[in-house]
Amino acid sequence: MSELIVYADRDVLVCDKPAGVLSEPGSAANLPDLAAAALAARGEPSELHTVHRLDKAVGGLCILARNREAAGKLIAQIADRTAQKEYFAVLRGRPEAEEAELEDLLFHDSRVNKTYVVKRPRKGVRAARLSYRVLDSTEREGQALTLVRVRLHTGRTHQIRAQFSARGLPLLGDLRYGSRDPRCEVSLRACYLRFLHPSTGKPMEFFLPPPQDYPWSLFAAEHYDH
Repeated sequence: MSELIVYADRDVLVCDKPAGVLSEPGSAANLPDLAAAALAARGEPSELHTVHRLDKAVGGLCILARNREAAGKLIAQIADRTAQKEYFAVLRGRPEAEEAELEDLLFHDSRVNKTYVVKRPRKGVRAARLSYRVLDSTEREGQALTLVRVRLHTGRTHQIRAQFSARGLPLLGDLRYGSRDPRCEVSLRACYLRFLHPSTGKPMEFFLPPPQDYPWSLFAAEHYDH
């Protein structure tokens, strides 16, 4: 089985999206095209539908639907938060609290493709909420780095990146939100998915640790246990 494909049945495809690849069809390298090619090489039908998105720079677990009926049911789960998504992230700095819930109002400016934390509701502003817990911390070149596990309770564009950056804790390598590192880009990986199978209703659960390269290798492998 291709390393791209984590799980496949007649309704669902769970993939390990490579960082730098789009989540939806487009002119650049994208997950649906890569997954369709992998299925075709196995002699399987390659119809696929995007049901949620990861930022281009972010890798990890991503669901694709293999027919329109499954797509509709999965999209509904994403929208009503029945589906759960969690991430590993490396922050530049250390949060004051070991565990916390962050709530903000976010505005995404599509002209510059950047999300801002704002103070008041207005057109285009949406509430955002996530929770996190600190797993480990280290220091590199005089800078504290913190490994956290994040659960999303809403799904806003660049939500994790914007909410932590607004607190002076940008994700390591996330140049757009204030953290330059020549050795990596956005230090964010989708590590956990839980959803109900669109045909059977059975709970489906997937976990995938990050690759052991920089910056993930700065922390002990035990912190990446399910």
